[in-house]
Amino acid sequence: MNGGQISQDRNGLSNDRLGPEYRQSALSRLSTQRVDVLVVGGGITGIGCALDAATRGLSVAVVEQRDLASGTSSRSSKLIHGGLRYVEQFKFGLVREALSERGLLLSKLAPHLVRRVDFLYPLTKFWERLYVGLGIGLYDLMAGQRGNPLPRHKHLSRKEVHRRAPALASHTYRGAIVYSDASVDDARYVISAARTAAGLGALILTSARVTGILRTDDRVSGVVVKCLETGQKFNVSCGTVVNATGVWSDDIEAYAGAHTSRVRASKGIHLLIPRNRINLQSGLILRTRESVLFVIPWDQHWIVGTTDTDWNLDRAHPAASEKDINYLLSTLNNVLNTPLHSGDVVGVYAGLRPLLAGESDQTSELSREHAVSISAPGLVSISGGKYTTYRVMASDTVDAVALDQDLGLPASNTASVPLIGAVGYSKVRSEAAKLSKQTGLSMEVIDHLISRHGDRVGEILELISDDADLARPITSEFPYLRAEVIHAVRSEAALHLEDVLTRRTRLSVQTWDRGTESARQVAVLMAPELGWNLDTIDNEVDHYLRRVASERESNAQSDDQTADATRLGANDVRRGIS
Repeated sequence: MNGGQISQDRNGLSNDRLGPEYRQSALSRLSTQRVDVLVVGGGITGIGCALDAATRGLSVAVVEQRDLASGTSSRSSKLIHGGLRYVEQFKFGLVREALSERGLLLSKLAPHLVRRVDFLYPLTKFWERLYVGLGIGLYDLMAGQRGNPLPRHKHLSRKEVHRRAPALASHTYRGAIVYSDASVDDARYVISAARTAAGLGALILTSARVTGILRTDDRVSGVVVKCLETGQKFNVSCGTVVNATGVWSDDIEAYAGAHTSRVRASKGIHLLIPRNRINLQSGLILRTRESVLFVIPWDQHWIVGTTDTDWNLDRAHPAASEKDINYLLSTLNNVLNTPLHSGDVVGVYAGLRPLLAGESDQTSELSREHAVSISAPGLVSISGGKYTTYRVMASDTVDAVALDQDLGLPASNTASVPLIGAVGYSKVRSEAAKLSKQTGLSMEVIDHLISRHGDRVGEILELISDDADLARPITSEFPYLRAEVIHAVRSEAALHLEDVLTRRTRLSVQTWDRGTESARQVAVLMAPELGWNLDTIDNEVDHYLRRVASERESNAQSDDQTADATRLGANDVRRGIS
């Protein structure tokens, strides 16, 4: 046990910098040292478990077969919320828990990454003002007065709705209610949480695939891992394996001999549409026959989503079909004065929700609550849940680890552990103009850097001070800097071009070219950091271009099966993954 202290490697380097040297050290240590807890899965749930375990004094490691947040945790609706529709389903415990977490994230744990977003809820019938108003009022009430940094809801007249939402067709509302929730860059949050866990002693290893389970007597005692960068295979010995793999959960349990299905995958797709295409002053929430539709402000775009359909095809790269895209556009067009069309869509992404398996035929009716189980002695599985409540899920999981190993652990204290970038965020934010003057960077760029890195903005500025050329943007459309590419490799575990273009930045969905015009420039910047030669640069760029082409083609297919087959035309860039 390390007692949760900030750790350093033998060279005196802080271990929250997840660069190539850190990875090599983690690889060496994992192949030779036993850990108390081995977490499989580098999404928000797995990283949350590692952070919780590290703060309780356990030695812990995470292995992830692809990149941090490469699955569901980078493809969400970007919302931190209580789930307004769960109020209508009388799931008050789930809503109250999520709203409490929302308040923590906004005010203490990650104020630099989580921010307020307002939503307009149109009222179409006279009786809805009372019915919906009571529901949203209860939503506000469950958030509490103390610890809730968001304002209470407001009722709007028909005239006020027209002023705030000119895009809405007048026949679609009689009035509206405005309420507040929060949004987040989901991938960046996972990366920040991973660095926080690493700073407390956790070992984080990506491109590391579990290929089997080790047993000692009647207990699971470790895993077999294959490094997908080198091809090296090795055993990792541990006290408990934590299965936090989301839609892959059943695969890990099968290694241990289990044959039951705990998780059902539900596909949700999202569209990115430029802000100027929809004239709204706030986000929008609409009731649909199946669920709800969100229009969420996110930087220069609206995120429109989501669908909720059963998915039994490729889990690593779920494909959005033309049918999915048309459904979202047509549903939104029902309430807009000026209809949108496919040419208005800048980017498309699809994610899979790891829902608890149930009897319902509709995935939208399956539970978002989580379940923790000791699947076998030495194997703890965490299933289901939602992004907002990841910290509670992690706490419950580490409690189960304590039970599995018969340990007397202290209670979880991650409610008081801010993520990297949070502690001095307010001070840095107040000095933004001063930083702009000192560095010569525009306020737009400084605001961009602070909103992504918080009080660690100095890590980027230090790179620029050493090489002024790194202050140039990658593309003229967005303020992502060349320095952020270097930083992604040196500090944020980026190993491949797609890691930077899809998760360290969001150029893969934010730009009309989906990052293809920036691909070679970014690969050339990464090359000296990762020891790439010209052939490797060409391979990385070629893979990324083929990936984008296959995604575009899949978006034109009429159904899931053909969309999935088309998307699989681009192989995975990591070695050994077909």
